[in-house]
Amino acid sequence: MKKNNYFPMPNEIFCLGLNSGELAVYTYLMSCEDRETYTCYPSYNTIGKALKMSKKTVMKYVKSLENKCLISTEHTTVTLKTGQKQNGNLRYTIRPIKEAKDYFYRQQMMKLEFNLRNKNKPNFKENNKAV
Repeated sequence: MKKNNYFPMPNEIFCLGLNSGELAVYTYLMSCEDRETYTCYPSYNTIGKALKMSKKTVMKYVKSLENKCLISTEHTTVTLKTGQKQNGNLRYTIRPIKEAKDYFYRQQMMKLEFNLRNKNKPNFKENNKAV
C-alpha cells in the first residue's frame, strides 16, 4: 500500500463560494501538489481525464481559480533531445488560503457597498413618469 495516500485540504475552501467544478479542479491540484514547493504540473488533459471534464472546461475552472487568488499559473518550456524548445505544461502554484479568503471578503464588501449605494439612489424612471 502507498504511504501518505492522502493530502490536506483547508477547511476555508468551503466558505469561498466555489462551484463544484472549481472545487474539483482545486482538489485535484492539491492532490498533485509538491508540499515543499506548493507546485504541480498536470496538463489540462490529465486533469480533465481524472475529473471527466473536457479540456476547455478545465481551462475555464483553472482561470476562475486564478481569478479567485487560489492558484497562480506559469507557462513552462521543455527542451527536446534535438535541442528544440517547446511549450510544456503549466506550473500551478497553490497560493496561501489567506489570500483567497481576503480576496473573497473584499469582493463581498464591494458588492455590499455597491448595493447600498444603488439602494439609496432615486429611481428616475418612477420619478419622471408623464402625468
